[in-house]
Amino acid sequence: MRRYEHFSETAVQAAGITPLQYLLLLHIKGFAGREWATVGELAERLQAKQHGVVALVTRCEAAGLVERRSHAGDRRRVEVHLLPAGEAILVRLAEIHRTELRALQGVFTIPRLD
Repeated sequence: MRRYEHFSETAVQAAGITPLQYLLLLHIKGFAGREWATVGELAERLQAKQHGVVALVTRCEAAGLVERRSHAGDRRRVEVHLLPAGEAILVRLAEIHRTELRALQGVFTIPRLD
């Protein structure tokens, strides 16, 4: 398992982002039923303090990976959305990770992704 984690960290850093930024992008992308998440939801999923996630979102926003938008129904809520650059990084990293998982066949059981 650690071998795969090390592989993942190296691949993510080679893509120009940090492992924590990658996790943030994954959690936004994987939020069921919608294309965005709030900072509070992301903090819970990342098991991090809200102010730390605000700083992480700010760094991702500065890198052009995400953007904040006011919620249409409640202006106090802020939605964090993936931008095309963030989506592109996720697609590229997903393929790299799939290739590595296939190489580990027999070591891990790989679920079908279709």
